[in-house]
Amino acid sequence: MVRRLRPLAEIPVPDPQPEKLYRGSFVGRDFQFHGLKQLLGAADVAKAGDRHAGLTACSETAREAARSLLSELPLQHFYDHPLTDNQGVVDSVMRVNYEIDLEFFARIANQTLGQLKNDLMQGTGAEILQVGRGLTGVMAAALAKICDVHELILLARRCVHPTQARTRLGMPGTLSSRLQPNHPTDDPRGITLLCYWGLSMGSGDALLGLNPAVDTVDNVSTMLRLLDTIRRRTGAPTQICVLSHIKTQLACLQRGEPVEILFQSLAGTADTNLTEFDITVDLLDDAYEQMLRHGPLREQARQFMYFETGQGSEFTYGRHNGIDMTTAEALCYGLARRYDPFMVNNVTGFIGPETHCDSLEMILANLQDHFMGKLLGLPMGMAPCYTLHSNIILEGQQIATELLAAAGAVYYMDVPLNTDRMLAYFDTSGHDNQTLREVHDRQPAAEFLDWCVARGIFIRNDFGQILRGPRWGDPQQFCDSLEEFDQIVSSTPALYGFESAGPRPANQVSRQARLHQAIGREAIHAELDFDRLQTVAAFRIVETQATSKPMHLMSPDLGASLEPITAARILPEYTDVQILVSDGLSAEAVHYNLGNLLPVVMDGVQAYGWATGAPMLTRYGRVKLAEPLAERLQARLIIYLIGERPGGDAVAARSLSAYLAYRLDPTPQEAAAAFSHNPAIRFEYTVISNIGSQGLPAVEAGSLIVERVAQILKYQAAGNRLESILEQTSHGLSRTPA
Repeated sequence: MVRRLRPLAEIPVPDPQPEKLYRGSFVGRDFQFHGLKQLLGAADVAKAGDRHAGLTACSETAREAARSLLSELPLQHFYDHPLTDNQGVVDSVMRVNYEIDLEFFARIANQTLGQLKNDLMQGTGAEILQVGRGLTGVMAAALAKICDVHELILLARRCVHPTQARTRLGMPGTLSSRLQPNHPTDDPRGITLLCYWGLSMGSGDALLGLNPAVDTVDNVSTMLRLLDTIRRRTGAPTQICVLSHIKTQLACLQRGEPVEILFQSLAGTADTNLTEFDITVDLLDDAYEQMLRHGPLREQARQFMYFETGQGSEFTYGRHNGIDMTTAEALCYGLARRYDPFMVNNVTGFIGPETHCDSLEMILANLQDHFMGKLLGLPMGMAPCYTLHSNIILEGQQIATELLAAAGAVYYMDVPLNTDRMLAYFDTSGHDNQTLREVHDRQPAAEFLDWCVARGIFIRNDFGQILRGPRWGDPQQFCDSLEEFDQIVSSTPALYGFESAGPRPANQVSRQARLHQAIGREAIHAELDFDRLQTVAAFRIVETQATSKPMHLMSPDLGASLEPITAARILPEYTDVQILVSDGLSAEAVHYNLGNLLPVVMDGVQAYGWATGAPMLTRYGRVKLAEPLAERLQARLIIYLIGERPGGDAVAARSLSAYLAYRLDPTPQEAAAAFSHNPAIRFEYTVISNIGSQGLPAVEAGSLIVERVAQILKYQAAGNRLESILEQTSHGLSRTPA
């Protein structure tokens, strides 16, 4: 039965209270914590993001004191003290978290957190889930902070909450997977190959889910039709999704495209959701209602929403409101719970070292996240992952996957050979999924398993056991000819062979994948060669507040801020366009692409007659650096060419992106505020990614950048608002900026 949404105004939330001083004496020492936010932060395991935010305990003893104080608080205390934003207001995410079973909460309200934990340790899965329906995200986070690893695993494992679309997720004895066939240029041939490879390993029963390289309505529509064709051609009983922005997907749904599962990333504060993700609770509510009325699976799916979360986004964007990463993540789950989603995926580790600097921090955070999500009744898929600019390694990720499988994770990702060819990060693979099934005696969803057995991908022996069959790991089985197979193989980067040894990649395949990953990690530490780049153009040098590579990697706010002396030198120039170049996370990307890219962009700027200043060059820059620079220069738009984090092979370490940061002056700001529901909006972004030899060639990218800049300046809009205008214009609905 589908869920009906309760209006936000009808969700009762207590009035904010003055911050309380929490005091206690332990082993002859006095401790105090000012406010519930500080107490929650101090009670958590130390992680990079919370350290940077000043939210961690000053010592291990102080951390244990904070945990003891938390344990002694009754649940009613957490209910009576909602966390607020920086203006002292209960935001919409916090309000949704109060949509709980108040009748059941009244039965446990006087229990202390420690007593609740003891009761849960003795409870059944059904009893734990009933408790979870009476808890807010803050309560779940507080509970996670007083649980050790065994407790996080044991409690989560008992929680079973199946969901259903074409397949059923989370049934006992199953371990599902989301097949992620990302390609740096959305090449249909490469996407097809990666789908075939994953399906041949029994992956994809949760979803065929693609992250598009280009988030436009036309491209996402094309990708949806491609995945639908692959699903129909193979006969795989699953569902499809293109993980673009929710506004793009809704536009595709209105076109009649097969938007079977609707996706959106979530954050734990309304400020982050609005300002960085361009979403509100009202938008999510509307999207849910549209899928309820028009979704292609509405007659057979009990659930149809898909959310992605992960610790740290609120901190990274500086919009955490003094809330620690674990608690903010739990608030995401309280928000997701409102929509009874088909699947939730946690990608803690995706952001980088500013949030989780090493394997241990990533492992512990994933165990916390999985427990909190399961406790709040969500179908938790896990993607313990890492990027090459962190100190997380493959072995740490594998430890996390084994522990999470023991804890009852519903599904994992299938990123072939662990290497995402578009997003440049490292996740679980189809080989990992099958290994985990064999270690933990799991199998795919029943409907999908029957299909796999019929194709010989799996077999049932005389004892009813599920074993790998003769066609396991053979993607060629889905092609009509060897020529077709060769064509799709030739269109796919970072392939080191299809050979397997049991459920694992063959040794020679693993050695090649790991070698290329090592080369990519080395590229992180390369420095910009200013002398070399001055031969491309006469750059003006600007400096950020990051003065070293470690500072740059660990503290994103420094790379997003101008060094004070540099800032004082920059005076208003009132240009249409300003070009900025930075290493970002890959100096090699700048070195290898700029010579072919920049002349095309500069020629285009000149041809259009846009006023511009001499291009600027900076070391250790982050994307948000465009904003203070545009404000100082009073430039209408910044073309920011920046190196992206290296991917999984040597060539992928040379991937560049162009962030087109449009500064809103009063007239477009009003339209942008109306579109985004963010009255404080000051910038809109259009992004062109994966510029390089394996993605969009530099010369072609230069022309596309100029074309996009022309559209932005013509329609006085960028990002989702520009796409909406272009969509309306293409259908003859609008001819003027809006």
